Amino acid sequence: QVQLVESGGGLVQAGGSLSLSCAASGRTFSRYAMGWFRQAPKKEREFVAAISLNGGSTYYADSVKGRFTISRDNAKNTVYLQMNSLKPEDTAVYYCAAPRIFAIATMDLRKYDYWGQGTQVTVSS
Repeated sequence: QVQLVESGGGLVQAGGSLSLSCAASGRTFSRYAMGWFRQAPKKEREFVAAISLNGGSTYYADSVKGRFTISRDNAKNTVYLQMNSLKPEDTAVYYCAAPRIFAIATMDLRKYDYWGQGTQVTVSS
């Protein structure tokens, strides 16, 4: 199993940028694809971005494509989400997550077994 801890959330004005980090425990981080999800008040948790085990493939929700970038550094056991051109509708709690070991990256929330505690991102208008 892996334990995940997000950081980097905060308050930013529309058009600004934030960079989120997710630190993972263990020496098997490279055996997991990783994803970012978010949940706004009164809304269901939704897919944001995902990345393959070695970072060779990335996937994005249409709502963030071209603005957000997911990346990972397996040597540091960390996955990142760079968020640019932020909009008020990006306001949510952001979670990093991992599916079962060696599973491929996916946008399907049901495929993720391990979750961080979340970090709040608030974008003001």
